[in-house]
Amino acid sequence: MRDILSDLEAGKHLSDENPIVRAQKQMQAQLPKRFYEKAEVAEVEGGFTVHLDGCSVKTPARALLLLPTRAAAEMIAAEFRAQEKVVNPGRMPATRLVNTALDGIVQDPQAVMEDILRFAGTDMLCYRADAPRELVERQTRHWDPLIDWMEGLGARFVLAEGVMHVEQPREAITAYGVHLQTFNDPISLACLHTMTTLTGSAIIALAVAKGELSVAEAWKVAHIDEDWTIEQWGEDAEAMARRKLREEEMITAANMLQALQP
Repeated sequence: MRDILSDLEAGKHLSDENPIVRAQKQMQAQLPKRFYEKAEVAEVEGGFTVHLDGCSVKTPARALLLLPTRAAAEMIAAEFRAQEKVVNPGRMPATRLVNTALDGIVQDPQAVMEDILRFAGTDMLCYRADAPRELVERQTRHWDPLIDWMEGLGARFVLAEGVMHVEQPREAITAYGVHLQTFNDPISLACLHTMTTLTGSAIIALAVAKGELSVAEAWKVAHIDEDWTIEQWGEDAEAMARRKLREEEMITAANMLQALQP
């Protein structure tokens, strides 16, 4: 029996320098038909994997899809069970996340950590509106507690009004990096990077990872500006549909990070 997902990109050259993009390119191909009856979690040497009718799932790069906990592997198995006539990676956010980690991030985790640190250096929470008053008050009410929380962790970030770049203290970025190091395995990094890029805030991502914010609270906090604009001008159905998909990816990343805990 062939390895499901392993041939999604067979024969394509992976040349992108970004390990995340390189891994994602492997999953852009014609969808394979569902050929299995059962998707079950199996304990193997080194952790847990998913068996499809007894055969191990592999990543597009043909690595064993290995997870450290049963709960994390169950998230993958549930996505395979949910597939119908074809196996559609677009409907399997947890599987895509783990594939990205095992095929891309594992090769260069430092590059991903540095990308998260770059987000911390220009974090959305540090750039405040100077008007209107209601928006300023919302940002202050929801964002200041997170800035204060980071300061309590040793990272004192500088705030600015408008979009003019402000250089964050090296000490703040270094302190943030210390806490980031506690999530340095490839799958955890994939989760943090996903949450960071979806929210535009490395601080929000870390707050979710450390349990300071629930994923629902984090999503709300990340969309203070967007929600205020919607209140003024109304919502666009297509934009809201895209936002819903991003929210689902955010929830998946947060749930996977939680499932990785022993």
